Amino acid sequence: MSPVLRPLRRPARPRPSRPRRPRVRRTRSGWAARAVTTLSVMVLASAGIGHAMLTGLDNDIARVDPFKDMKNRPEAGHGTNILLVGTDGRDQVTEEERRRYRLGGAPCHCTDTMMIVHISEDRERASVVSLPRDSYAETPEHTDRNTGQLHASHPVKLNAAYAEGGPQLTVRTVEHMTKVKIDHYLEVDFISFMKTVDVLGGVEICTRYPLRDRYTGLDLPAGSHRLNGGQALQYVRSRHTDGSSDLGRMQRQQRFLASLIEQSTSSGVLLNPMKFRDVTGAVLGSVRADEGFGTRELLTLGRAMRNFSPASSEFTTVPIGQMGYAVKGVGSTLKWDEARSDRLFGALRDDRPLAPHKVRRSRAVRVEVAPERIHVQVENGTIVDGLAKRVDGRLAAVGFRTTGVPVNAQVRNVERTIVEYDPRWDRSARSLVAALPGAEMREMPGQGATLKVIAGTDFKKVRKVRAADADQGESGVVTGDEVSCG
Repeated sequence: MSPVLRPLRRPARPRPSRPRRPRVRRTRSGWAARAVTTLSVMVLASAGIGHAMLTGLDNDIARVDPFKDMKNRPEAGHGTNILLVGTDGRDQVTEEERRRYRLGGAPCHCTDTMMIVHISEDRERASVVSLPRDSYAETPEHTDRNTGQLHASHPVKLNAAYAEGGPQLTVRTVEHMTKVKIDHYLEVDFISFMKTVDVLGGVEICTRYPLRDRYTGLDLPAGSHRLNGGQALQYVRSRHTDGSSDLGRMQRQQRFLASLIEQSTSSGVLLNPMKFRDVTGAVLGSVRADEGFGTRELLTLGRAMRNFSPASSEFTTVPIGQMGYAVKGVGSTLKWDEARSDRLFGALRDDRPLAPHKVRRSRAVRVEVAPERIHVQVENGTIVDGLAKRVDGRLAAVGFRTTGVPVNAQVRNVERTIVEYDPRWDRSARSLVAALPGAEMREMPGQGATLKVIAGTDFKKVRKVRAADADQGESGVVTGDEVSCG
């Protein structure tokens, strides 16, 4: 645990009995915004609202021991690392809520989203790293919490660790993968997510492109929007606005967090003691945390972060080395880029900013989707030996995720270079065509996430491209002021 928090630990004492509260119906995947509200409480607690307003809220926090009997843990670094976990609660959703918010599907009893939140030792910076739920992971040896069976280490998707071993196995798996010691554990559902957003008066979101998802009902034109609770739920849940799936959703959750911090720190809405208590009560009343993390610790952090602002926060997603990494018995996973991930988590351990220096932007064509997110198979549509290999190499050199295994096309008399794509990945296709001057786009429904380039005799060069959105920059790290509407 961080030295700053250690003096605040209190001896365990019996908790007074109180009537069991009725079970509250839950909605899905808006948990991320409630999680970020939990973070903002740390900031807002320093705004002159003291311990009196938080009295009694500590008893509303359900407790869990995610560190029980843990051995061989990573060495503690500087600052405080919080594992923020959101669980899938669809089994508690009413039929009316299912219809209104399009919450179909079966519950997975697993973690829906996961973030490591690092608070720097000087309390002047918060670094948030999103861990994709489909990440390839290997669990340590453990006992299955459902069957009691002892399991040897085996591969899983990261979100399945919770289903097998609950918070303990989740923490152990994350520590094993990142070599970052977790100081605190916060598990959040989203019982009052929409109410929390509405108490804040809504949250402003900006989008450069229209966002539509027929699964969640999200329909936002390009521009700025103030989202109420229901709209915000759709915004942070959506996975089908384009082909980026969970990676795009995590970015929207980060944008939401940045906008929430911006609003919370720049407006006076939560300086009203009654509203502050409404918000903190809604947040803290539906979390589970380790015994060492309560309202007193939130106040300590909040007071230390008195000068916090959106520019003090930074966001990224763990670097992905291979999309669609197939694992027998597990399915399609996301395999982390080992070298880049090691550097990222090394920065957390050493309490360093994730992107200490802004990367100078090269002169490149702006596109909708960063080349690092676009998976490409290159084929030679001519009789020119080595053309596909040359195109593959040049695309890879400017950042595209090529297969590295170019092949010959079935047709070898192609004059104009063709980009074949599934219509669901049309934004990626436009970005790829921008790098191939004169290339033709051709829809291929059902092709999937991998785009195909059939090189023609007109091929001359590959242009450099870069994403127009700040949160797809070369470093992969953005600060809150870059993605919030302010």
